[in-house]
Amino acid sequence: MSIVVNIDVMMAKRKMSSGELAEKIGITNANLSILKTGKAKAVRFTTLDAICKALECTPGDVLEYRGEEE
Repeated sequence: MSIVVNIDVMMAKRKMSSGELAEKIGITNANLSILKTGKAKAVRFTTLDAICKALECTPGDVLEYRGEEE
């Protein structure tokens, strides 16, 4: 997929653990893991909003478009 999820990068910059982020945004560690690895087929805007608030970032910091894979 040409959309890259950079939640791990932002978590590292904010020195935040997966458990802490999952608790702050109200999802399970398993669902956060699915998002972090890029295996999610969709993300709700409410979840993206919560991630951005918790990590003090913008959606563009979390999601990146890299074009088609070769």
